[in-house]
Amino acid sequence: MPPEEQEVVLAIQRILEIQPTDGLDPFDGLSEHFNAVNILNEFFPDESSLGKLEEVNAQLMETQAKLKEEVADLQAELRRNQDPERMTIIQEMISDLLGQMSRIREKATESEAVVRNITKDIQVLDLAKKNLILSMTMLKRLQMLVNALTQLEDFIKERRYSEVSQTLSAVKQLSASFKTYTSVPRIARLWKRINDIQGQLRSQLEKDFDSFFIQDTAKPIKPSLISEACTAVDVLGPDVRSHIIDRFVAFELKEYRRIFRTNDEAGQLDNLSRRYAWFRRLVQTFEIEQGRVFPTDWKVSWHLLSKFAEITRDHVTTLLTKFGPSLTVKALLESIQITQEFEASMAKRWATSFQEMLKATDMTHSQPGKTITSAFESHMNIFVDAQDKALSDMLAPHRKSKIAKPISRTSSENTEEEDKESESMVVLPSSTELFYFYGQSLEQCANLSTAQPLYDLAEVHKKWLRIYAEEVLAISSKRPLHPSRKSLETRVDTDFLKQTCLIINTADYCQTTAIELEEKIKEKIDPEFKEKIKFQTEQDLFVSTISTAIGVQLREFELVCDPSFITLGRTSWSTVSQVSGQSPYTDEFVKAAEQIVELIKPLVEQKKYLRNFFDKACSLILVKFTNALVRSRPLKEIGAEQLLIDLQTLKAYLTKMPGEALLTNTYSRALTKTTSRLEALLKVIVTPVDPPEGFVLNYTLLIGDASFTNFQKILDLKGTSKTAQKSLFDSFEVITSTKTDLESTSFLSSLDMDPPTTAQIGGSLLSPGGSRLASGGEGIFASLGGGPGPSGPSTGSSVTDSSRPGDTKVFSDFRRFVSFGLRKDSTAPS
Repeated sequence: MPPEEQEVVLAIQRILEIQPTDGLDPFDGLSEHFNAVNILNEFFPDESSLGKLEEVNAQLMETQAKLKEEVADLQAELRRNQDPERMTIIQEMISDLLGQMSRIREKATESEAVVRNITKDIQVLDLAKKNLILSMTMLKRLQMLVNALTQLEDFIKERRYSEVSQTLSAVKQLSASFKTYTSVPRIARLWKRINDIQGQLRSQLEKDFDSFFIQDTAKPIKPSLISEACTAVDVLGPDVRSHIIDRFVAFELKEYRRIFRTNDEAGQLDNLSRRYAWFRRLVQTFEIEQGRVFPTDWKVSWHLLSKFAEITRDHVTTLLTKFGPSLTVKALLESIQITQEFEASMAKRWATSFQEMLKATDMTHSQPGKTITSAFESHMNIFVDAQDKALSDMLAPHRKSKIAKPISRTSSENTEEEDKESESMVVLPSSTELFYFYGQSLEQCANLSTAQPLYDLAEVHKKWLRIYAEEVLAISSKRPLHPSRKSLETRVDTDFLKQTCLIINTADYCQTTAIELEEKIKEKIDPEFKEKIKFQTEQDLFVSTISTAIGVQLREFELVCDPSFITLGRTSWSTVSQVSGQSPYTDEFVKAAEQIVELIKPLVEQKKYLRNFFDKACSLILVKFTNALVRSRPLKEIGAEQLLIDLQTLKAYLTKMPGEALLTNTYSRALTKTTSRLEALLKVIVTPVDPPEGFVLNYTLLIGDASFTNFQKILDLKGTSKTAQKSLFDSFEVITSTKTDLESTSFLSSLDMDPPTTAQIGGSLLSPGGSRLASGGEGIFASLGGGPGPSGPSTGSSVTDSSRPGDTKVFSDFRRFVSFGLRKDSTAPS
């Protein structure tokens, strides 16, 4: 039984005064879930219990009779409770009860009126006593206030400011009690007297302070008197104290305004140091003489500094507005440096930041927390423009020119020392110089301003990063490869290849360091500019530069390998009578390819770019092999066998070309898949056409399609005569009609039977997967959508991956920018 039902049953038992029994009646569980089988099993648990059948039956009959009797009693009780006469009696009793409650309420009201009447005189007496006590208290306070005012007047006349401050404080406390009684003529006159006395005291204090400021020798004012006067000023209120301090500050800086006017020589920017020296002397004199007079909490020295900063800032703003266009960067930076040193010395003197001191003494007419240095912020464009000019001069020797000229093997100008320096370079020195300059200018600007000027400097940095990528790096990658000298086209241009490797390393270094530069600027710049600092466009330019350089390397690789495939394409395979090992052109190819690969491998720092190069180079070679194979048709059986051997030689070299460190499973799988298709193509060509059925069956087994077009391509490659083709097509139609599992297309569908003379990678049978760097590592050849040339294939997502382990954080310390161990040189290597 659920807990809710158990509670209901217990409540009913309490109401009906039914005592719960310890024993459980099996029939208590009668409900919609009643199970008679379970109850029978309880009465008759085994066969021997069946002998008690009569006893159980009698017990059940007895239980039934009791239940009927209980039901009858409950029905009788219900009829009694529903008797109309009984309900009438209950309603009458309730009515009587309400009547009694009403009478009790009336009696309580009468009792309250009697008590109030009895205590009325006592309440009047209590109120009179209260008013009498208040009147006596106010009269006493009035007497005390009058006496205090009389004493205050005497103390003021005698300039006993210590007693004045105490008495005036008491007068203020006493007068606060009479604020609500100013309508009483006597109190109003007294209130006016208090105000007059305070005005008189204020005027007297101002005269005494002025005399102390002027220090008239005929009527000297003792410092002790002014110290006591300060306590009286504090009692008068903060407005009076501010007025006294302002008068003192104005008096002390009156001479400063006169000496350092902006139209005089002393007030010019080149005399800023004299301004600050003057103020230091003023503060020193003040602390020795007047400083001991004023209370510490008045912070008079801070007020002097705040007003001095306000005047100086206004003067500097005026001078910058007037002479800003003709101001040199050196003069600007010297002025800012002198000002910052002054502000830092003042902060050190009072162990509080300069801005906090200005804010603590802020007046409504001044600019809170506005330092003197802030006046230079609107003219920081002079500094930013100077950085722009300096960068232009720095990169001028490297722009619109080759990074390195081709060095002839017979040139006498190429000294041994220059060769060693060129070999030791990992990145271009100009790139490390550029970022070192960036680091210095960034730190310098951040010390001057972290607002708009720093953002403007970041824009200048971005501008020259783009110029460096577009004019210093990318222009060399488009270098022509001896277009007018056919005899040199197959010769490896080692110097140019070294330069492309240098470009890749430099662009990668620039891309990585640009990320760190962005983070460094965001750390220093004000929060309102953080979201505007983005170097993504510049990073993309360096990625594009890397892609272009890899494309140029592939172009060079293609040029040195072309003679081998030209030989393949011009070979008359139909006249070959026997297979005699690998062909000579494969040895020439391996030798030419190794020159490029062995040269590039040790020079490219990031291995991901080497993997990208090998992916595309492998695709390029296999496409050129296929195109040359197609152009050299007819192949015949013996020629196809020879090409199978040559293909194995190429495959063996391409397998080991990246080396163990750069060889990946993806590269191997894609290479195997592509060469397997070429092997299947050549194996079909090797198969004799007689009998036709055997040839067709071998085609369906190796190629796996039922395409007449693809079958025609095989026959054309094999050089099958027209007469033989008819019977072969008949057999092909018969056999393929019975093989329903054959596809309608295969890798032969993309085979171009009229290929271009240069490799057009993509759209051919050599597209089993995409380049690992272009498609996330799923294949090798599919990303090569066009011949590698100056534009180059995209290096894809891997080139933009700058989160590789072990990256050097260049901007973590600007003094370690040249972390590559390069010598700093102001000109590009020749």
